[in-house]
Amino acid sequence: MSVLNDIRKPIEKEMAEFEAYFNRTVKSDIPLLKIILNYILRRKGKQMRPLLVFLTAGLNGEIAEPTFVAATMIELLHTASIVHDDVVDDAHERRGAISINVLWNSKIAVLVGDYMLSKGLLISVEKSRYDMLEIVSESVKSMTEGELLQIQKSRKLNIREEDYFKIINCKTAALIAACTATGARSVTENPDTIQLMKDFGENIGVAFQIRDDLLDYVGNGLTGKVAGNDIKEKKITLPLINALEHSTNSQKRHILSIVKNRKKTKADINEVIRFVSESGGLEYAELKMNQYRDKALAILDSYPESEIKDSLKEFVNYTTSRNK
Repeated sequence: MSVLNDIRKPIEKEMAEFEAYFNRTVKSDIPLLKIILNYILRRKGKQMRPLLVFLTAGLNGEIAEPTFVAATMIELLHTASIVHDDVVDDAHERRGAISINVLWNSKIAVLVGDYMLSKGLLISVEKSRYDMLEIVSESVKSMTEGELLQIQKSRKLNIREEDYFKIINCKTAALIAACTATGARSVTENPDTIQLMKDFGENIGVAFQIRDDLLDYVGNGLTGKVAGNDIKEKKITLPLINALEHSTNSQKRHILSIVKNRKKTKADINEVIRFVSESGGLEYAELKMNQYRDKALAILDSYPESEIKDSLKEFVNYTTSRNK
């Protein structure tokens, strides 16, 4: 967390104010909802997305209430998507804590996610920020399309590299791009600046997701993920896609038969990890990740030097070097 603490320094005051602002926004008088919301707020993560909203806003202008509105909308959307994802994936844990769908049930979890989405809509209407609502709504649409495309492709395990990038652009990069676009929109009306920041966020998002997928092949005890978890869940990501593209037909059939098997042993998972490592899949994925990282850094190079620019550079580098 020390790296993130350093990144937060230029907007430390605003982030502290945001926490109180967000808590006021999501509160409810319904007893059950109150309990669940308190549970969610107590286990909040690294708040990387609101952090990105504030840094992008500070890079392009003066942070004011519209930036708090943007960060709140993004955090509500992100939290709602996490709650809904845990239902879709039948997940039992999130960030080391029991998920909402397990503690209560799936029906309640879906309703809580819906509540948070509706609060995001309401704050944008109350503050007359229809411009931000459009950006956020577009990202919700993309995330849903990406999830459905992934489900469709996972059934037949026929994911190609172009499918992979389409999925992660929709699922991960769309939300990060919404962070940077709404952050910019909260301080400027310049369409070129907003688009530039959207491109900046998309590049960060793709690099972030590739790093996440690489971590699935690294069992070092430091990661937030269990090594081989994607393989266990039949998720075919870039390292495996590339390794399969450079394998013989018999190798491909053998590896895919392991991935398809519902009852994989630890030895099966380790065999797939070894195959990807020996076939150069990890190096290829890292190369692609660094290309997107460099595109994001190149966009920052067009800005004058500042403390906030330095923090954003650190943020970009952190996304591709983190261990969890």
